[in-house]
Amino acid sequence: MNNIQTQEFIQEKFAEYYKQNASVAQPLPSIEKREFAFLLFKERTMLRHKGFKSVEDLNGFLNNVAPSDAYYSSAYYERPAEEMSAKGWVGADLIFDIDADHIPTPCDKQHDTWTCKNCGASGRQTKPKKCPKCQGQKFDNVTWPCDICLESAKKETIKLMEVLAEDFGFSPKEMNLAFSGHRGYHVQISNDVIKTFDSIMRKEIIDYISGIGLEPKLHSFDLENGVGPLLEDFGWRGRIAKGTYELLLSPEQLESVGLSPTALKGIQQQKQRILERWEGKGPWGLVSGVGPGGWEKIIRKAIETQSVKVDTVVTTDIHRLIRLPNTLHGETGFKKIELPPNEIERFDPFRNAVAFREGTITVEVSDSPSFRVGDSVFGPFRNQRVELPSAAAMFLLCKGAAKVAEETTGVR
Repeated sequence: MNNIQTQEFIQEKFAEYYKQNASVAQPLPSIEKREFAFLLFKERTMLRHKGFKSVEDLNGFLNNVAPSDAYYSSAYYERPAEEMSAKGWVGADLIFDIDADHIPTPCDKQHDTWTCKNCGASGRQTKPKKCPKCQGQKFDNVTWPCDICLESAKKETIKLMEVLAEDFGFSPKEMNLAFSGHRGYHVQISNDVIKTFDSIMRKEIIDYISGIGLEPKLHSFDLENGVGPLLEDFGWRGRIAKGTYELLLSPEQLESVGLSPTALKGIQQQKQRILERWEGKGPWGLVSGVGPGGWEKIIRKAIETQSVKVDTVVTTDIHRLIRLPNTLHGETGFKKIELPPNEIERFDPFRNAVAFREGTITVEVSDSPSFRVGDSVFGPFRNQRVELPSAAAMFLLCKGAAKVAEETTGVR
């Protein structure tokens, strides 16, 4: 089958999912005040400014249209179906998007690909600033989720929820957590006070959780006299102490700080003393070979490791569209899944977010890294014809890495 026929096949499978799950969308707070948007398979057009009075109406639309992707606004409007200038903004939920795209991971070079829009040159490594063949600067990128990058996104999400609970006082009941269906997680807070915050106020929250502009001297530091925060301290003081503690016990991470060989050797030789000092006033200024300049480097690195990596644009955008829970992600065929915050540790995206569980599909794969679905690992594939479980095949089809085999007329 060609690309058009493959797209039609994907659309048919999505339509089956929505028909088999007639009540896929669950009740949303103030649904009548939300804008809805849908990316349609036909010509990949975005249908915006839709409004629904009830979740039943929304589900009816999903069943009839079967979009590639479905979104709703974090904002509340007086007239959500009008054009943006006439909607009448009255507030917005606080949204955090934690995506592996914003977290440095070693796996990116193994599975992500780039293709030059000008000459078609491609590679499986970090996207270059300029195409090595034609010097072009515009690329198509394909990012793949894997256990490594999704685990990194999970850790950042857990870190974020801890900051929101401990420093901002949000309860777990106020934090709506969801796996995005691709490479990360969404944390959404619906709160009568927070929903009136403008973009500037939301940026202040982002700056805090990101550790932007932190000055150690304002957080109980006096490095000249060996004074600094303790592990049990509140807020960023405690986080800096925690980050420093972890760095001092990790030779691999310390090497990236930029300390002198003498300082690194001194820390390694005094590891036991450092551990004991944390039970008192901490090791600040009392590790031989590490002066105030060295401590400054360690502290800056500690802030970096304890900061939360989020998509800052999403949080500050008071008109943001966010993926609708339980709907399919057009780039993976997986579901956006909501889950209680206390269940994130044992949540497995490659098992729990699978939508297509029945049958097999024969596909012709152009190029794919190895990937996991459920308990099975598939690939890598290159110019191969393979019969795969539906979830794995749909994943490749949605990624654009495969097309349906010619004789495929359905799922076996």
